[in-house]
Amino acid sequence: MSITDALLDSLQADALVRQVLVGAFWTAVVLEGDPPRCGLASTLRAETHDEGPPVRQPGRLCEHRGRELAEWLRSPRILEASIGMAAFNALLEVDESACADLNAEEVIVKQATGRRVAVVGHFPFVERVRQTAEVCWVLELRPRPGDLSAAQAKEVLPQADVVALTGTSLLNHTFDDLIALCRPEAFVVLLGASAPLSPVLLERGLDAVCGTKVVDVPAALGAVGEGATFRQIPGKRLLTMARQD
Repeated sequence: MSITDALLDSLQADALVRQVLVGAFWTAVVLEGDPPRCGLASTLRAETHDEGPPVRQPGRLCEHRGRELAEWLRSPRILEASIGMAAFNALLEVDESACADLNAEEVIVKQATGRRVAVVGHFPFVERVRQTAEVCWVLELRPRPGDLSAAQAKEVLPQADVVALTGTSLLNHTFDDLIALCRPEAFVVLLGASAPLSPVLLERGLDAVCGTKVVDVPAALGAVGEGATFRQIPGKRLLTMARQD
């Protein structure tokens, strides 16, 4: 079973969709409730529209229920998958008692000291990791100076003691291939606002998930709609769910 199937099969809740907001960097889905619930995901888009519009029925997404939109996580249209992930995160019942108020940077820097680290995605904390790790490989679709191409994952991930995977690997359907390249004894973490705080991910071999819970929906939506980057989004909690071994 793919990770997408496992995550969607785990959903218990459903609700009417109140709002779908596709911002420049982040996508938000708000569901009806008291209080309303909001999920975030990275806004990913294809470089061309050769295969048709990136979103079916724009302007009518609020006619869907939350679980219907969450199913879009399966979509080969990457922007629809972004909407699906945001809907999934809005529906997810997060067990906050199983989470700690830790951000991904703290978790990864602690694990990285003196070890071989692979980071899939160029995150702002990469330079700090490079200062403490024995070696730090950064794999990127659009490499910056010092980064490696994402195509080198097959060479790099099997060598790493610590692996940090971006949550967008769930949107572009590369998660299953990437996790299969990691050594069983490696410490593997999924991070980013796209990453769902679901125990299903821990059952699939991750040691920790560093995700986000929106606690002030109006504040978060206002920033997302005005082009905010992740650090500029207010009204969120950074939480880490770790495997208890």
